[in-house]
Amino acid sequence: MTTPRDESVDIIERELTAFARRARAAAARLHPELPLVSYTLLAHIHDQRGCRATDLAAHYMLDKSTVSRQVSALEKLGLVERRPDPDDQRVQVLHPTATGSELLSSTHASRRAAYQKRLADWSAEDLGRFASYLLRYNASGPTAH
Repeated sequence: MTTPRDESVDIIERELTAFARRARAAAARLHPELPLVSYTLLAHIHDQRGCRATDLAAHYMLDKSTVSRQVSALEKLGLVERRPDPDDQRVQVLHPTATGSELLSSTHASRRAAYQKRLADWSAEDLGRFASYLLRYNASGPTAH
């Protein structure tokens, strides 16, 4: 027998899947050669003001080979560059190039405008609750698929 809680979880799963699909489609429209994973990694590198590939793998719980492929693609597109770590010349730190930073800036502006439009008729209270629910959900840690 399905409970109201089960039905709610099913709706949440379905809607989060739809959300993820829209995010991937939006990323593809913004830069056809930049998958959502690559965009996310580029944004993290930018936000951290540089980081190692191993930091990306740990933060996003990705296999190192996956991160390596994504970083290589970002480098080929001229969006990321490697620089030696000033504290340890053996370590390579990833940094966005000027082109990568510009792409992130324009993409962020487009995404923010899309969110503003989609949420325009939501009250400040609804937005606050939604934001707190997302924070709470994401803070609860990784889930098994």
